[in-house]
Amino acid sequence: MTATMTTTIDGAGRLVVPKAIRDAAGLEPGTRLSVRLHGSRIEIEPEPREVRLERRGGLLVAVQDEEVEPLSADEVRTTLARVRHR
Repeated sequence: MTATMTTTIDGAGRLVVPKAIRDAAGLEPGTRLSVRLHGSRIEIEPEPREVRLERRGGLLVAVQDEEVEPLSADEVRTTLARVRHR
């Protein structure tokens, strides 16, 4: 998905990400973002969540220390379709 919307930076340097983009990207209050300058383009993306690897049975499983809401069946289907499309 590519979405383009216009916003402004306030006097304190804050940027408001439009709601439609926040919703599509799954950004919630408190989400840590990485901001970098790439040429003349500003790139903003969510930081990956911290995980540790645990051995469960014969598998290595990535486990987060913080509580995370499980994905809905619809979110799983959408993600699979997006990954398969690439």
